[in-house]
Amino acid sequence: MTAGAWAGLDACVHCGFCLPACPTYEVTADEADSPRGRIVLMRALVGRTIPADDPALDRHLDRCLGCRACESVCPSGVVYGPALEAARSRIARARGQSAALLAGLWVLARPARQRALWALARLARATRMPELLSRGAGRRADGSPGSLAAPPPAVLAMAMLAASRPRPADGRAAPAPTPPAGHAGEVALFRGCVMDGLFGHVHGATIRTLARNGLGAREVPGQVCCGALAAHAGEVEAARALARANVRAFDAAAPGLTIVTDSAGCGAMLKSYGETLADDPLVERAHAFAARVRDVSEVLAERGPRRAGPLELRVAYDAPCHLHHAQKVVDPPLAVLGAIPGLELVPLEGSDRCCGSAGVYSLLQPHLSLDVLERKLEAIAAAAPDVVATGNPGCLMQIGAGVLLAGLDVELRHPVELLDLAYGG
Repeated sequence: MTAGAWAGLDACVHCGFCLPACPTYEVTADEADSPRGRIVLMRALVGRTIPADDPALDRHLDRCLGCRACESVCPSGVVYGPALEAARSRIARARGQSAALLAGLWVLARPARQRALWALARLARATRMPELLSRGAGRRADGSPGSLAAPPPAVLAMAMLAASRPRPADGRAAPAPTPPAGHAGEVALFRGCVMDGLFGHVHGATIRTLARNGLGAREVPGQVCCGALAAHAGEVEAARALARANVRAFDAAAPGLTIVTDSAGCGAMLKSYGETLADDPLVERAHAFAARVRDVSEVLAERGPRRAGPLELRVAYDAPCHLHHAQKVVDPPLAVLGAIPGLELVPLEGSDRCCGSAGVYSLLQPHLSLDVLERKLEAIAAAAPDVVATGNPGCLMQIGAGVLLAGLDVELRHPVELLDLAYGG
């Protein structure tokens, strides 16, 4: 896997087209915080002219969001993401990982640990205290729309938890019809970890909208976290173990079925399982697994989707990086929103640019993450939508937290939630 990852950088000619597409370079204006600069650093790491425990190397690669926007604008076809993960793995082996990150990965490694964590989180969320304590807590004194002052870490965490809360209007959704029985009308649902723990209401919307479009969603026992958070942190072996477990679980319970995910980050990771397990005995099964993975918007767009009832809303779509840049899924979410009469899709400047979430990045690099987020909030304030729709749990929590902290009157929704409401309203 590592040799192939480094080979993805070979096409780079240092032209600089990636610089204006990079959110961290936009904030810091430091060449070492750009894709071009980081590629120079990674090549030096591979050539052993910079040691893996060099603090500057660590700092600049840690600052990368891994959004892969650089890949979308690169005229030479550089594949940046796998090389970043390989570099982080080498650095992690040299320096070790923080206790906080290792604790988080320890929890995500076992479903029973996750269930306990998510139960506590949902209990805290249900009190509404995280929302009450964080609303407006990041608003700057000048009151400019979308501006954000850095709140204490605890307040930021509360805002992110509050942003995952189901909206009251979710009760409008009508029961789904019974879809056709049989293999052709059935898909397998990937639940994930954060998505299942905090966004179960989105899974419900996904199941109902699939049913409205003639597809039943089969539950797959034994599935685990997709491994994206471990891979992005450089914990490659942990990610590989999770990938093996998922390949085996879906091959056993849903052989041949399309695997549907409603999390962009999970989808990108699942579609890369062939590379994740490149030198593993399961490699052929991993490639076959990856070929079956589809984002829910892809599945719905291929089937129409079935036209819904009206929703009179102004909606701005913000493209998750790992859907837009990593998976190259651009039009299907717009097709989902386009199936809703009365919905006005308003343009959002920089809708294809990262919000600063990037998994646990917002907790490990809070100041830079908030600087990136502030640019997104300014664009949202200028567009003045009722709803921002985005298809990834990290984006929903990051942008939702920013909206709460800045005191903006905007809801965050997954696109499939809006289609679900339109079917049931």
